[in-house]
Amino acid sequence: MENVNDNKPVESARTVRKVLAGALSAVAIVQVADIPSRLGFSYYTEQFLAVVLGLSLGLVFLSQRARKSTTPDETVPSALDWALAALGLLLPLYVAFDYAELINTAMQIKPVTVVIGTLLFGLILEGLRRAVGLTLVIVVLAIFCYGLIGHLVQGALQTREVAPARMLVYLGFDPNGVFGITLKVAATVVIAFVLFGQFLLRSGAADFFNDIAMATMGKRRGGAAKISIVASALFGSISGVVVSNIVATGVVTIRLMIKSGFRNTTAAAVEATASTGGQIAPPVMGAVAFLMADLLRLPYSEIVIAAIVPAALYYVALFVQADLLAAKQGIKPIEDADIPSAGHVMSTGWVFLLPFIAIIVTLFWMNQRAEVAALWGGAAAIAVGMVRGYGNARMKLSDLWDGLVETGNAVIPIILISAAAGFIIGVLNATGLGFAVTFSLVGLGQDSLFLLLLIAAVVCLILGMGMPTVGVYLLLAVLIAPSLVESGVLPIAAHLFIFYLGMMSMVTPPIGIGAFFAAAIAKAAPMRTAWEAVRFGWTAYIIPFLFVFSPALLLIGDPVEIIIAVTSAILGVYAISAAFIGWLRGPAGMFRRIGAGLAGAALLVPPSVGSGAAPWVNGAGFLLLGIVLFAFAPSHAPVKTDVFSGR
Repeated sequence: MENVNDNKPVESARTVRKVLAGALSAVAIVQVADIPSRLGFSYYTEQFLAVVLGLSLGLVFLSQRARKSTTPDETVPSALDWALAALGLLLPLYVAFDYAELINTAMQIKPVTVVIGTLLFGLILEGLRRAVGLTLVIVVLAIFCYGLIGHLVQGALQTREVAPARMLVYLGFDPNGVFGITLKVAATVVIAFVLFGQFLLRSGAADFFNDIAMATMGKRRGGAAKISIVASALFGSISGVVVSNIVATGVVTIRLMIKSGFRNTTAAAVEATASTGGQIAPPVMGAVAFLMADLLRLPYSEIVIAAIVPAALYYVALFVQADLLAAKQGIKPIEDADIPSAGHVMSTGWVFLLPFIAIIVTLFWMNQRAEVAALWGGAAAIAVGMVRGYGNARMKLSDLWDGLVETGNAVIPIILISAAAGFIIGVLNATGLGFAVTFSLVGLGQDSLFLLLLIAAVVCLILGMGMPTVGVYLLLAVLIAPSLVESGVLPIAAHLFIFYLGMMSMVTPPIGIGAFFAAAIAKAAPMRTAWEAVRFGWTAYIIPFLFVFSPALLLIGDPVEIIIAVTSAILGVYAISAAFIGWLRGPAGMFRRIGAGLAGAALLVPPSVGSGAAPWVNGAGFLLLGIVLFAFAPSHAPVKTDVFSGR
């Protein structure tokens, strides 16, 4: 009996968390489906966002302790946690209930609006600290404090004077503050697509992705790593959550890689890099494609088309390195007995195309919003899972509730990051700091665009540490992208630039959460895994700089120039990847590796860069690559070198 009583706090907290998480997803579905207006109810969008924020704050205070603990009771909220959760839930609900009156009197700076604005500011920052760490909290506080004293600064970064009380009220109630575009996008588009991914995976899609990857890649050289790459790309494009991707595919593929002969760190690094890159893989791109289209006011199709070549180069580099490493280490394909038949896999799993068809039809034929398309895709996934499933797996009614709960838990960091981004937008707008920062960075860009891009890349990597990629993108779209655009960078190139560099924070030391998580599964050294993941994903650090200077890599411009740029880039990626591994039709010594690296660098120079010299540089790179591949190849080198079918 004593044990039962001891478990009551744990069970109570778990129940409340599930209710809040499920309610969060359900509220978003109701909003996206436009059910209230169909029933004749009208309300401010900010009221809906206040409800989402309240559920998120209540959930984060019950899910994350104030201090990280390894004791058995770490999941049991303290009295303070319960108090903060209650305040975090009820205060936004009050704002939602009385929003019309509050917004009408907000600019009168009444004590009640000042108190509510102050409390919301503090609660969101504490929830943000618990969910994603201290870095972003410091950024928000620094910008907020500068907004209060910026009028005292002389020079280009001087701002308008705004009283603290007015600032807090503005941030807490104005549609340009916390209840702005970033929170709206997170509460609709992001939740809808995360929920779609949950339902799709619970219908058996994760097993299907693993099986189709095994059937197509298992018989090839280093097949276990190639299975990981293909499965993680398929899964990651849908989920948009790197850690979830690693869990869904890595528990199988990491074991296969280690069993086939890859080192533990290599297996973890391949899985982490492939799972991270799934977010740049069209067509879904972890929902970022739809967010980018919304923020840029561009058709979704333009975002997907622009992302094709950079994503292909990322996975070509990963695939080539895995293949050549397998050749170098003598790692053989997977045993035929462990590989399912591709025909059998497709005959039982073709139904998983239906949810994607539902999304495409809803987007392009019915001309609906992205979040509505995600709901239709989720409905199709439920139908597929319940009627057919995959193998022996069938979706149960309980999976619907579990999917809602998992979605609610997964989006908490994104919701809070989006709220913090709303604070930043509010400060930038209220004080004019946004214009001042953009003006200063544009001045830097006029002197050296490359230097501006380099600074932006470092900021992206730092701000992205420990944060989900969707949240990172929303934050960077507010802070960095406007300066790049004003400096002359194409808007779509600027947004893809910050997206790629922000994404790579998931594997970049010192806080590469994706790499560390994969290392834990593989029982590998975390930091060594992270550095190896950086090598596997090297293109994501380089290609963004290239497509900023050469939009041809985004399939923008003259067709002939596009063909030359893409072909040259693929050869360059192959050459540098081979130089990293040290295998060029056989073992490569230092001389040949340096030659391959130089050839790759020359081939990566976009044709539009320079005063007509780029084609000559590309030609020199092509010639040098031919020399190191064939003129100095070892006499015992195998004749067959096709990395996509090597055995």
